[in-house]
Amino acid sequence: MIQSMTGYGKAEATLKNGKLTVEIRTLNAKSADINIKTSILPKDKDIPVRKKLADRLQRGTIDFFLTFEASAGESARPINAEVLKAYYNQVLAIRRELPGFTAPGDEANSELLASLLRLPDVVDAKKADAIADEDWPAVEAAIDEALDHLQAFRSQEGAALYKDVTGRVQNILDLYDQVEFLEGERIETVKARILKNLEELAQKPDPARFEQELIFYLEKYDINEEKVRLRQHCRYFMETIDGEPYPGKKLGFIIQEMGREINTTGSKANHAGIQKLVVRMKDELEKIREQSMNIL
Repeated sequence: MIQSMTGYGKAEATLKNGKLTVEIRTLNAKSADINIKTSILPKDKDIPVRKKLADRLQRGTIDFFLTFEASAGESARPINAEVLKAYYNQVLAIRRELPGFTAPGDEANSELLASLLRLPDVVDAKKADAIADEDWPAVEAAIDEALDHLQAFRSQEGAALYKDVTGRVQNILDLYDQVEFLEGERIETVKARILKNLEELAQKPDPARFEQELIFYLEKYDINEEKVRLRQHCRYFMETIDGEPYPGKKLGFIIQEMGREINTTGSKANHAGIQKLVVRMKDELEKIREQSMNIL
C-alpha cells in the first residue's frame, strides 16, 4: 500500500539526567530534505541520524527535533560564588566612595543580590551534555520508535490517498465511455452540417466523391488513438500504484501522458457534449495530480 509524504512521529527516552523527546515531522518534497533542528545532538551522531532518516523515509521535507528536560537535581545551574563575591565587593567599594554612604539593609541586599545574579559569568551557563555516550542506545531506540509512529501515520494517510486517486482514475474511464457513446452522434452531426451548408450553396456534389472527402475530413477528428492510449495510461497508473513501494514520481509522469490524451480529445471533439465531458476529465485529472504530489 502506498504511503503519504505527510507524517508525524513522537517518542521519549528516559536518561540518567532527564527526559529526551524525539519529534519527526514530514511534508512532501521531490527529494529527502533533512533539517536537524536541535543543538543537543552529538556532532558525531549527525551523519548517522541523517542516514537513518533518509533510509527509512525516502523522500520529503523532514524536520527532526530533539528536546531535553533535565531532572530536578540537574536543572539548576551552578552559581560561581567567587565571581559573585567579587562583584559584591566592588559594588560596596564604590558605594563607600559615594556621599551619604550607609550599609545596605536586608531588603537592599536582596535587590542587590538579584541584580548581581544577572551579571556575566555569575551563573554558569555551561551545562553537562544532555546525551552522554552511554545514553545513545536509548536515544536511538526512541528515534526508531518515532519513525515507526511516523510511518504508521504515513500509511494511514496513504490509504486515503489511494482510495481518492484510484477512484478518480475510474471516473476518467467512465467519462471516456460516455465520449464513445457520443462519438457516433458527433459524426452524424458533422455530416449533417456539411450537407446543410452544401444545400444552402445550391451545390450537388458527386456522392462517391463526397463520401471520400467526408472520410478524409472526419479522420482529422478521429479520437480512437487517444482512446486507446488513455486507457493504457490508466491501466499503467493502476499497475504502478499497486505494484511499486514508492510510486509517487512515476505516477507524476503517467499523469502527464494522461493529460496529453485528454487535451487532444478536447481539441478534436467538435461536439458540445464531448467538450463538457473533457472538462470533467480535466478536473478529475487535476485533482489526481494534486494528490499524487503527496504520494511517496
